[in-house]
Amino acid sequence: MIRKYINSFYALVLASILHLTPVMANDIYIEQVGDTLDLDITQDGTDNVIGTSTTDVNLDGDTMTFAITQTGSLNTIVADIQGGTYTGTWAFTGDSNAVDLSCDSTSGTNCENVTLNITTTGDSNTFDFNVGDTADADGADITFTITGDGNVIESDVDGKNADITVTMNNSASTATGGATSGLLSSSGSGNVVDIDVDGDGSTGHTINLDITGGGSSYTVTQSGINDNTVDADFSGDNQDVDITQSD
Repeated sequence: MIRKYINSFYALVLASILHLTPVMANDIYIEQVGDTLDLDITQDGTDNVIGTSTTDVNLDGDTMTFAITQTGSLNTIVADIQGGTYTGTWAFTGDSNAVDLSCDSTSGTNCENVTLNITTTGDSNTFDFNVGDTADADGADITFTITGDGNVIESDVDGKNADITVTMNNSASTATGGATSGLLSSSGSGNVVDIDVDGDGSTGHTINLDITGGGSSYTVTQSGINDNTVDADFSGDNQDVDITQSD
């Protein structure tokens, strides 16, 4: 009888320890210097981190490929890229994820040619993308394909030629309220897109918007000395659209 009591006691203690053991997230911090990098990262889970605001992913080198596949919610990515040519394929599935990408041009030779393809399925995700600091990028080709509610894209591109395509689909064609211009400012079904493109080049800039779903906010600011084009197709009620173009 005593032995049975002791065994039961240890079983209870073990169960308590297992119950209190936290589920740890996966953290990745990378600092890379060198050319021709091919980096693929895959994360699956919750509260995972690829870089932070103080300890980020810093990649420095020409002709690099940096691909991310992330599945889960409440994940964070902070990356700083410095290189002449960068190609990225980023795929996300989940809710409440935050992505902050900076492709710097502080040395005058970085971010000359940038190709980014971002696909997302989920709600309340935020994407903050900055390419080129001083109209340095020769060419930027960026594509967002977003399916979900309450997502936010803020993209600032400085370069000689930028092609940006945004395809968004939220669940309700009659969604109202909640979405206003600016990062982290959407709620409910409506999505937010805020795009700022400038820089003088030989071929101008092109922004394509293909939007399905209501209650969203879209702000486009585009400038340059050559042809600048906005091609937009909206399907849904209560859209708030502001477009500003200048030479």
